[in-house]
Amino acid sequence: MSSVATVFREEFGRSVAVLARTLGDLDLAEDAVQDAFATAVERWPRDGAPANPGAWILATARNRAIDRIRRDRTLAGKRELLARLEREAPPAPADDDALPDERLALVFACCHPALAVDAQVALTLRLLGGLTTEEVARAFLVPEATMAQRLVRAKKKVRAAGIPIRVPPPEALPDRLRAVHATLYLVFNQGYGPPPRDELCDEAIRLTRLLAVLLPDEPETLGLAALTLLHDARRAARLDAHGDLVLLEDQDRSLWDEARIAEGRRLLDRALALCRPGPYQVQAAIASLHSDPEPDRRRIAALYDRLAELAPSPVVELNRAVAVALAEGPSTGLALLDALAEELDGYHLLHAARADLLRRLDRPGEAGEAYRRALALAPSEPERRFLAGRLHELPNGG
Repeated sequence: MSSVATVFREEFGRSVAVLARTLGDLDLAEDAVQDAFATAVERWPRDGAPANPGAWILATARNRAIDRIRRDRTLAGKRELLARLEREAPPAPADDDALPDERLALVFACCHPALAVDAQVALTLRLLGGLTTEEVARAFLVPEATMAQRLVRAKKKVRAAGIPIRVPPPEALPDRLRAVHATLYLVFNQGYGPPPRDELCDEAIRLTRLLAVLLPDEPETLGLAALTLLHDARRAARLDAHGDLVLLEDQDRSLWDEARIAEGRRLLDRALALCRPGPYQVQAAIASLHSDPEPDRRRIAALYDRLAELAPSPVVELNRAVAVALAEGPSTGLALLDALAEELDGYHLLHAARADLLRRLDRPGEAGEAYRRALALAPSEPERRFLAGRLHELPNGG
């Protein structure tokens, strides 16, 4: 079972992308790949995993698609498609350096302007990242049933509109990038956790690198690639041996990936040289400063000011308040956080940040109340353990 789970994480998105390109039908491709993995769950524990699991999944999914087309009367008219599927051998998994990439083509198909932006991101998370509907719903903070309906509608629209599963021609690329950037960043954030899902981080980084190669003069693409690399460089230090969160200032910097930091900074330098600043470049610059042995807190706070101008949102204001607290003191930061209290009352990180500043201001009673509120809202077990530990450290347990 564990080998099937590993292959699922590595091959689900690739398999759907390859099959969807031939079928032109996301639903049929997804169902066929799911059938293939269901067969793998049944057979591999008994017979052993094949030598090339990705090729096995593709071949099995292709056969399942053929079976479905033959059975389904609504697909009976697709004789040419059926003939092509039966005639062609399933393509081997693509080389990681190949361009264009099937998964990149699937990203652009899922991010077609005919779809609403939230549907674009949700569809890509489901089909490319292999997230369950429940996980996608959690990323959007909506009920699972709502997300299931959204995904069904999005796939129907792709089919009805005849949206091609390919990388758009160069002249059409810039207009499609905003949604693609948002999608890949959300894939990365979903993988960043906690709890972390390394395969999603790796997939987001791989695809942003591909975008950067495909679009070397798009500064926000370069900025996004830099941002994901600079954040991911800290992956090994973010959790301790017990799986508990370690704050940035407490992390063992010897565990940071210096090669990724260097690559991220090179990409950021290329982006900034193009003199078209954007939110991803600013966030990458903040992450780069955090990677310095002694981060310049005032510069970080100033960059958050700039980010708030380029991409205003309550969450950006929350992060800006924390940066200001580090640069100018907890009282100043707390005043900024309190101004967000109504708008972000249901967001656990607001209460966690307030609790930390109240603790630093030696107001343990109010800090305990804020920690308990954050604890009640925290979505993951590592975060709940961290907050419970901080609450316990307060005088009289808060």
